[in-house]
Amino acid sequence: MRPSVRSGSQPATIIPLIRPNPGQTAGIPATPPRLLDQVRASLRARHYSVRTEKAYVGWIRRFILFHGKRHPETMSEPEIGAYLSSLASKSRVSASTQNQALAALLFLYQQMFGRELQWLGNLVHAKRPAHVPVVLGREEARSLLARLDGPVWLVCALLYGGGLRLLEALQLRVKDIDMDRREIVVRRGKGQKDRRTVLPDVLVKPLRSHLEAVQTQHDGDISLGAGAVALPDALDRKCPNASHEWIWQWVFPATRTYIDRATKEVRRHHLHESVIQRAVRKAAVAARISKPVSPHTLRHSFATHLLEKGYDIRTIQELLGHKDVSTTMIYTHVLNRGAGGVRSPLDP
Repeated sequence: MRPSVRSGSQPATIIPLIRPNPGQTAGIPATPPRLLDQVRASLRARHYSVRTEKAYVGWIRRFILFHGKRHPETMSEPEIGAYLSSLASKSRVSASTQNQALAALLFLYQQMFGRELQWLGNLVHAKRPAHVPVVLGREEARSLLARLDGPVWLVCALLYGGGLRLLEALQLRVKDIDMDRREIVVRRGKGQKDRRTVLPDVLVKPLRSHLEAVQTQHDGDISLGAGAVALPDALDRKCPNASHEWIWQWVFPATRTYIDRATKEVRRHHLHESVIQRAVRKAAVAARISKPVSPHTLRHSFATHLLEKGYDIRTIQELLGHKDVSTTMIYTHVLNRGAGGVRSPLDP
C-alpha cells in the first residue's frame, strides 16, 4: 500500500489511472484492471444497485480529476476535505449530494484500500434546509389522476394508493402482486429492504386487465425468440430459463426491446421513470394545481391522508419502508387537524 501524502508535505507522485498495455506477448502479465473497474466490480460483489454504482464511480472520477489525476492512494483526509468543501462552497451542492460524494469516497478508502479515515474536522458542510413535503388535497389527487390514462395512470394510482416510490412501482414483477391478499411486495426498496404495502381494492380489476395485456405481449415476444428480462443477482445462472418465465416479467414493461450486450438476449426493460415524470407534470398543469407536483408527491399524499384518517404512525412507517419513525413524523407537520395541527384563534 502506498503511503498517504498530506497537504504541505513533499509533492505527490502523479500515477496514471490507465496503465500502458504491456502487449500480448507470452510471458508478460496481463494489464491489471483499472481503478474504476475495480470499484465497479467491488460494488457489484456487494450487491449495490446500478444507480449507486454509477453515482459512486462518478464521484470518485470527479475527485481524481479535481486533484489533477493523482491516484487516490497518494491522498488522504486533507485532499478529501478540500474536495468536499469545494462542492459546498463553490459548486453549492445540496447536503444530500455532498453526503453521497462522501459515501463514495468512504467506500473507496475503506473497502478498496482498507484504510480508515480520520475525522474530517475542516470539512465545510452544505446546509440542509428543513423541507416540508408537498402534499395534494384529496380533490387535487383525484383531479390529477383523472388526467392520466393507460399504464401511466396505473403507476400513479399505485404511488398514491400504496405509497410506493416511483422506481419501486416501475420495478415490480408479476410475482410481487398478490391480488387475493390485496398486497404488493416491494423487493429491495431503499436500503435494500423488502416490505409489504396495500393494494387498493379499486385497482384490482384494472391491474388484472393490464396484466392480461402484458402477458399477451410477452407471449408474442416468446414466439419471436425474445421475451427475456434482466434478473437480480446470479439468478440467471441458477435458473437459466427464469428470464423468460411469466412470474419474473415486469408489471410495466417498456414499449421497445433491446439486445443485452453480455447475453445477446432480446429483452424488455421496465418503463423509464421520465415517462411518468413528464406525464405527471403535464397533468398537474392541466388540473391547474398550483404546487410543484412530481410522482413522489403522490407518496407524500398517501402518508398524509392516512394520518388524517387516524391510522397509527408506526403502521404508516412500515408501509412506507422508513427506517426510523422520525422520518415518518414529518407528515404530521402538514396535517390540517390532529395532534400536530393548530387552529388559528381567528377562525370560529
